[in-house]
Amino acid sequence: KFVEDMDDHELNKAMEMPAGLQNLGNTCYMNAVVQCLKSVPELRTSLSDYQGRVNLGTGSDAECITASLRDLYKTMDTGRTVPPIIMLQVLHTAFPAFAQRGEQGGYQQQDANECWIEIMRMLQQKTQAIDNPSVSNAVEQFFGIECESTLKCIESESEEPTKGTEKFLQYSCYIDKDVKYLHTGLVNRLQESLQKHSPSLDRNAEYMKTLAVTRLPGYITIQMVRFQFKQKEAVNAKVLKDVKFPVMLDMFDMCSKDLQEKLVPMRTKFKDYEDWLTTNAAKGRGKPEALKQEKLLQDLEADKVEDWWFPEDKGSNNSGYYCLQAVLTHKGRSSNSGHYVGWVKQKGDTWLKCDDDEVSPVHEEDVLKLSGGGDWHTAYLLLYGPRKLPKERGENSTATSTTTPAAASEGDKMEH
Repeated sequence: KFVEDMDDHELNKAMEMPAGLQNLGNTCYMNAVVQCLKSVPELRTSLSDYQGRVNLGTGSDAECITASLRDLYKTMDTGRTVPPIIMLQVLHTAFPAFAQRGEQGGYQQQDANECWIEIMRMLQQKTQAIDNPSVSNAVEQFFGIECESTLKCIESESEEPTKGTEKFLQYSCYIDKDVKYLHTGLVNRLQESLQKHSPSLDRNAEYMKTLAVTRLPGYITIQMVRFQFKQKEAVNAKVLKDVKFPVMLDMFDMCSKDLQEKLVPMRTKFKDYEDWLTTNAAKGRGKPEALKQEKLLQDLEADKVEDWWFPEDKGSNNSGYYCLQAVLTHKGRSSNSGHYVGWVKQKGDTWLKCDDDEVSPVHEEDVLKLSGGGDWHTAYLLLYGPRKLPKERGENSTATSTTTPAAASEGDKMEH
């Protein structure tokens, strides 16, 4: 059959285009979240293992959302564009705020990050961890960040610092006038000053809170804090500033000393592999081809790559290196208006723009242009997955590359 004779469904299948999702009236926020989360194979596996059913009216919210997301993904796998009616219905039942209607009677736009957080909270209650008895569910296993926190009173030398543990499912990147690159915003998140009552001074005093990451998840979600509530206009106004994000992310600087030491063995393996690849490329294989091959390595089957987790904590990240695999963008001036789109890596440097029912291929370069600075689609959530190291390395390997993790922080070096 010729391309011009195919209907949309046949065309999508021929081009390996996955299914789109119909917009049911300002529901692009939910569609974008569903498409981005679909890029995590381990989440898909855990959802497939879930035995619950959608029982409208009788089932719990967590049960209904988990089952409907599982069923929606199953339907999407057939390649047909789907109206996600049941998913929307259970979301509205669980979170009535998402069902608000505007003056014209249609659904109002919602904040995609709030939707992401609420769906993850529901999945936390129902998904099972995979081969890891130390965590209670798949969401914490593959997305859970753990930090140690230290709270020190700046105004009292004698007051002992308070230590604690904090857990997150997202890492926030705060944006101010000095943040031009993602790395800077991520480092800034680790320190904040706050006012609280000091027991030693018996008055309010200034404290410095310091965080260090003690557990990196296999998949790290970064929220670009782009919306600030403006009391006067009562809107979540958008920070349009351009903040560059890399394809390859290195979280090493954000980790505690103990975790940094644990990351070294895997990082050394990556470094040795890169050294071999660089030498190989210098023999005339050519850098462009090498870069292309490195990207293809990230598409290797699970059994062809080294474990990217620590043996005692399946689902963690054992190198600190990540590769970008999904971006959720917002176009407009406030979180409760405008338009949301999901951008998901397909293979190599080909990505898919998932704009409701329209799914189209785009180049990786187009995705990196979603860094902000104007009224174009702007990155709001970034989803990074583990960087993969092939088991077959050295002279036996068919892949060549000169990409190094250093490339990920090149921009950050330029700004110092």
